[in-house]
Amino acid sequence: MFRSSGRVAAISSFSVVFIDLIFSLSASCSIFVATWNVGGKPPGDDLDLESFLQVEGSHDIYVVGFQEIVPLNAGNVLVIEDNEPAAKWLALISRRRTRQLREFMTRDESSSSDEDSATPQFACSEAKSNMNYCLVASKQMVGIFLSVWVRRELVQHVGHLRVATIGRGIMGCLGNKGCIAMSMSLHRTSFCFVCSHLASGEKEGDELKRNSDVAEILKSAQFPRICKSPCRRIPERILDHDRVIWFGDLNYRVALSYQETRSLLRNNDWNSLLERDQLKIEREAGRVFNGWKEGKITFAPTYKYSQNSDIYAGETVKSKKKRRTPAWCDRILWHGNGMEQLQYLRGESKFSDHRPVCAVFAAQAEMNNRYRKACLGADSRIPSDELIPQRHSFY
Repeated sequence: MFRSSGRVAAISSFSVVFIDLIFSLSASCSIFVATWNVGGKPPGDDLDLESFLQVEGSHDIYVVGFQEIVPLNAGNVLVIEDNEPAAKWLALISRRRTRQLREFMTRDESSSSDEDSATPQFACSEAKSNMNYCLVASKQMVGIFLSVWVRRELVQHVGHLRVATIGRGIMGCLGNKGCIAMSMSLHRTSFCFVCSHLASGEKEGDELKRNSDVAEILKSAQFPRICKSPCRRIPERILDHDRVIWFGDLNYRVALSYQETRSLLRNNDWNSLLERDQLKIEREAGRVFNGWKEGKITFAPTYKYSQNSDIYAGETVKSKKKRRTPAWCDRILWHGNGMEQLQYLRGESKFSDHRPVCAVFAAQAEMNNRYRKACLGADSRIPSDELIPQRHSFY
């Protein structure tokens, strides 16, 4: 006879030998990833995110990353960071997701009050049944801001949430440049999302600084140990994860003069321009992101635009010192098997001097069904958490 006491289920006068029969199953989940350098400007309540969170339909996971949500001045970098813009962005995303769900899913709602809520929650409330997404993690480091939203039905299958930050800015350690990395598991598959802002500059050799940023982030980012179970490995490094998506303002430029780039842009010769893309050159040479993948780029360079304009800033700036050559600074890459990119495109919001970039992935998440055949013997104890599915807490 089995009796449960606390976290241990005791079996009187018997021991049990288990034979595990494990049947591996997998489910496909849809992941939307977006990145946007917003140029240090806080959003207004009337900012339309249609051209940012623009992919139609609903997805299982939304990963939204920003760079420069605050000005990268000494006050924000050295003294205390301003977290008010982060709260505003969260409120806008929350309202946008709620509105979009009503457009693409037919369902009854008892109340529309959540549409106007400015404070998303870290875990879903049972009382708020019309909120189909939960904010499971968010983190700010100076101007970098990352938030992860999960479909309400999937939250119980998400666990091991951890965050790591690496500063690569002033003195090689402050947070005006660097990354926020978020680790989580979905069912039995580990995911890592890395939102980064790498070294700027378009002088020859500046790409090596960006390579160094990537290498240092991969080397130094480490997630806290939270599980001592010998039967399950919880990843502690970025590349230990099954699926990794890296995105942000990577700042890689085009290895051409402004005049050469301008001529190719006027002819819409993006293929010739992409051949001189620094990230493409560095990856093919094996100097950065070795083993990573990036989808085909079919959109115009995302940087640098004049404010509230479709014109690149070089067309309106008279000073050559302030002129910037157009480039694909904003990118999304991935690492690991079991993941396919379905879309890779840019938005057209004129809010910033960068255009937002987003991608949609279909990712496999492994689910194990475990059946145990028991043989009874003498004096055994079985941890109940091996028999009972566990819910996880969230940051």
